Amino acid sequence: MDSVPSTDRAGIGYLPSAAETLMKLVVTGPFGVGKTTLIRTLSEIPTLHTEEVMTQSSAGLDDTAGLPEKSTTTVAIDFGRLTVQDDLVLYMFGTPGQDRFLPLWEDIARGALGALVMVDTRRLEDSFAVMDMVEEQGLPYAVAVNRFPDAPAHPDEVLRKHLDLDPRTPLVQCDARERRGGINALIALAEHALASLPTSQESS
Repeated sequence: MDSVPSTDRAGIGYLPSAAETLMKLVVTGPFGVGKTTLIRTLSEIPTLHTEEVMTQSSAGLDDTAGLPEKSTTTVAIDFGRLTVQDDLVLYMFGTPGQDRFLPLWEDIARGALGALVMVDTRRLEDSFAVMDMVEEQGLPYAVAVNRFPDAPAHPDEVLRKHLDLDPRTPLVQCDARERRGGINALIALAEHALASLPTSQESS
């Protein structure tokens, strides 16, 4: 993992010090699951986002069934940063949720140490293709169940069964609008990703 040198210029504090561990993480999931909201909630810097208003040209391409409030969509990338315990900096890269952005997804995921797959209990089946894609990339991942107000609630063991999760895959239920639950999901992912590093990579 790379480190970025610090600077003493005028006390600028936005560059991490050489002692910090930097992690690139992908926040992914199907269309309308709350990826942009999560990154905006957690980021300690103004987020970079590429949300655009949905138009008639997306009709038939973007399935808004069950998402009556959905009026915008990410068309390229979301980006934010979160510092955890002063020595761990998480760089969050949000991906578009639509299949037609798959080539872009692969570019965004390059160099990432893990992925947070967000799911919606109203549309669990929409997450299967995303998890398959993450596994094909060889990325360790955690699952964050975004609790929408009108979404059915299920115990973790039921969700694990429906999502066919490996016992080692972290699963966290949270509200993307609330900071504490989102931080818990990212920490669970970071710990899982670090534990999944090969020994040679850990000592480099």
